Amino acid sequence: MFDIIVVGGGHAGCEAANIAGKMGLKTLLLTMNKNNIADMPCNPSIGGTAKGIIVREVDALGGLMGIVADKSHFQIKMLNNSKGPAVRSLRAQADKIEYPKRMLEALNNNKNLEIKEGMVEDLIVENNKVLGVILDNKEKIYAKEVILTTGTYLKANILVGSDNKPSGPHGEKRSNHLSDNLKKYGLNIIRLKTGTPPRIKKDSIDFSVLKEELGDNEYWTFSYDIEPQYDINRQQKCYLLWTNDKTHKIIKEHLKESAMYGGYATGVGPRYCPSIEDKVVRFADKERHQLFLEPESIHYDEWYLQGFSTSMPTYVQEEMVHSLVGLENAIITKYAYAIEYDAIDSLQIKPSLENKLLENLWTAGQINGTSGYEEAAGQGIIAGINASLKLKRKEPIILKRNEAYIGVLIDDLITKGVKDPYRMLTSRAEFRLLLRHDNADLRLRGIAHDAGTINEEQYNRYLNKIKNIELLKEELKIKRLEFNETTKRVFEENNIEMPKHGSNYYELLKRPEITFELLSNFENFNYPKDVIYQVEIDLKYGGYIEKAYKEAEKLKKLEEKEIPSDIDYSKIKNLASEARQKLEQIRPETIAQAIRISGVNPADIAVLSVYLKKEYNNNE
Repeated sequence: MFDIIVVGGGHAGCEAANIAGKMGLKTLLLTMNKNNIADMPCNPSIGGTAKGIIVREVDALGGLMGIVADKSHFQIKMLNNSKGPAVRSLRAQADKIEYPKRMLEALNNNKNLEIKEGMVEDLIVENNKVLGVILDNKEKIYAKEVILTTGTYLKANILVGSDNKPSGPHGEKRSNHLSDNLKKYGLNIIRLKTGTPPRIKKDSIDFSVLKEELGDNEYWTFSYDIEPQYDINRQQKCYLLWTNDKTHKIIKEHLKESAMYGGYATGVGPRYCPSIEDKVVRFADKERHQLFLEPESIHYDEWYLQGFSTSMPTYVQEEMVHSLVGLENAIITKYAYAIEYDAIDSLQIKPSLENKLLENLWTAGQINGTSGYEEAAGQGIIAGINASLKLKRKEPIILKRNEAYIGVLIDDLITKGVKDPYRMLTSRAEFRLLLRHDNADLRLRGIAHDAGTINEEQYNRYLNKIKNIELLKEELKIKRLEFNETTKRVFEENNIEMPKHGSNYYELLKRPEITFELLSNFENFNYPKDVIYQVEIDLKYGGYIEKAYKEAEKLKKLEEKEIPSDIDYSKIKNLASEARQKLEQIRPETIAQAIRISGVNPADIAVLSVYLKKEYNNNE
């Protein structure tokens, strides 16, 4: 008998199983193949716009993805570094051999975690309570909580042109029966699709005609707990290239042969990560599309053609690839394919990630309709934490939209549902200035400590950072800029106008052109780099941050207005029929969540609020 069973060894499953074991629960991770744990079937990267912030949040909560990425990448850079802090995000080129290897090492070091190979076909269910799982060999394994993180394996089909092969990624065995059995228990099943581009043999690429994309010449880490693990001068190069008229002509001529446009696919593909044929059709006015060539591992010579996913037949893929500058003689080592799979309706999930219909059942990752390793990891760690907290008879962690991108992600899933694979974007977060790369620890480490997912050393490091931030701010208020020849020379050399009157450093740093780097000519700031960075952002964007906090406070008041779970929406007069239907389907837990439901208008919220006040004494 286990406390928790996690089904699936992808990025969601690894985080869920690890954190449950870390919290002292006897945990079993069931996977079809131990060699595929933390596999990266698609892009060889961790992070990216918004996604890199999720990795930082997973790390702040006590997860593994950031640490493993730091130990296994061969290039890293800060995206959008020239833009505002709200959109900056780390992206690393992860080694497809080293990343899974390091993840498996970490899981094997978890003394409360057991890993077993097996295919789950069904759940053990009594009175709408999940009591365990049933394997394909009919073995029953019992547990108090079950977390499904099955990725793209549920009734998966590989699509290449008109060819349709029942298979998981890499030709692995798919799960044939689990989604049908979930449907039997009342869960709604949807069909989704994603894809991957061809892989190219390194020696067949003409790199001389391609633009180099280098890693940053500044050290970065995803994790708050380890130092950089790489040599900044030995990072691997990536390369930039573009599609052209010839590429587009080939795609248009063979469009009906692709799985998507030929009618061979039934799943809905990702809107924000479309196939190359979809890009050519949807953005017909664009003369070219940006692509990247990225090494997959230092241990073999396959390169990933980022941005060129397709479900065209193999002979068309040959023509398409050879039309690209630098790839005229390219040898394709693996052809691109699309994969469609079953997922569940995320509107049937609670904010904690427990299922609404089946008690003790939790889901995380692509089974919930998301795409991406990072989105999966974010859900996985929350499902693992909350399943563990439930067994400890504690309240679940429900991250709010102003607290974490993970909170935005989960709220979008349970409130809006998905029609296509969900990808996290900065534009989805209305409080993105508060949800920055630099402050994930300040936002979440206190929550993690209360939940018991980080140790005292990590917690003290967080407290020390807060202390140093306040000490530095006080120091800046005391110290003033002195007017002398040195000051005048430094300002002139940097083409910055001298202040017209004396001011302390605190006020000076609010000016956009004055930085800590400039002031270091006059003063030695003996503080860690992340503390200095944090203070500079707080001062330069203070007005905007304060405004965002005020908006978040309004949201908090609405979040505190709970909607009783036994409410009967049919008894509320004057509700619009669409609003009544959506409220009944989603059953929001708060007024704030109700407001975010598509089809529920302000007038409906007003009617609902009056009803709650009258029937439940829910005061405004």
